[in-house]
Amino acid sequence: MPKPMKEKTLLTLFLVALLAVGAHAKKTRIPSERQMGGYVMVYHKDADHGLHMAYSWDGWQWTAFNDDKPIMAGDTIAVQKGIRDPYIYRGPDGAFYAAMTDLHIFAKRDGLRKTEWERDFNKYDWGNNRGLVLLKSFDLIHWRRTNLDFSSLTCPTGETDAEGKPLPWSEVGCVWAPEMVTTKDGRILLHFTTRFQRGKNHIRCVFMDTDFTHMTSAPQLLFRAPLGKDGQPTNSTIDSDITLVGDTYHLFATQDGHPMHAVSSNVTGPYTQVPFDDGVPQVHEAPMLWKRIGEPWYILMQDRYSMTPHNFYFVKTKDLKAFVPIGYFDEPGCPMTRTNFSEQKHGAVVQVTKKELKRLIRYWGKR
Repeated sequence: MPKPMKEKTLLTLFLVALLAVGAHAKKTRIPSERQMGGYVMVYHKDADHGLHMAYSWDGWQWTAFNDDKPIMAGDTIAVQKGIRDPYIYRGPDGAFYAAMTDLHIFAKRDGLRKTEWERDFNKYDWGNNRGLVLLKSFDLIHWRRTNLDFSSLTCPTGETDAEGKPLPWSEVGCVWAPEMVTTKDGRILLHFTTRFQRGKNHIRCVFMDTDFTHMTSAPQLLFRAPLGKDGQPTNSTIDSDITLVGDTYHLFATQDGHPMHAVSSNVTGPYTQVPFDDGVPQVHEAPMLWKRIGEPWYILMQDRYSMTPHNFYFVKTKDLKAFVPIGYFDEPGCPMTRTNFSEQKHGAVVQVTKKELKRLIRYWGKR
């Protein structure tokens, strides 16, 4: 039987220091798609603001590890004592990289903060925060952690206030929904949603080292909506997801509750929006594209945040042009099913080998 969640979580975090020379010093050959044997999904839940993880052998039926309790408690890894919007992918060195928003939206309710938000709502708006939680692992069990605080940066932001005065990074209103992509030349690009004070949300990016502890460039603008007559973006853009398919980077994101698709030959842009219709009239967020093993199909997973209980919606595509609806988790006629979890939010999926997945199952005691 696995140890209690909190004890196991703390053990996992502190083992990192002991294993740094071993597990994190080695490099793992990146498995080919033919070597992949299953999938791992990460997500968060509003009930606990911790990191959750589930698995699937076939990409259709999913089971949560740790009986759907967090595999890592938010109050052990985040400045705000909670995390949201987790993402996971396999990096250029074969390791697993995870990133998540450092934010607890119910911290006052849960007795973790005296105020509703970390800073003044009237100045910094809903869900204001300053940074991200970054994790790296070679086995999905032992993790090395870094907390990034963007408000301490001293480089220019390129943003101005209503009077035209430059805004420093200390005036960042949010840093949300981080994701990573490996560039054509093997670098790691971290991209995320941000805004300054109460401005419109947009996407920025920064290059990271392979230790996943330091930025190797200054953050730069990646994508924002066209500017209106007032000089401000016409809408908010959040939740970027970038996938390299062939020689083209495909950016999916959410604009005012509706998904968009843009393409570029350069990872940092400029990106050109292309026609996109997933056949879903309802508002969604957090689009995330993942490929089915050994098949030509890609799955685009989105979070239907406006429904109760929260659920994911899935569509599939072969060419990233025509999208075929699959449905919601556990919806009649939909092949996507859950065996032991619900109300998951803002997820991501990564392919794993049979060996990697069997090791995880043994560790968490699930068969």
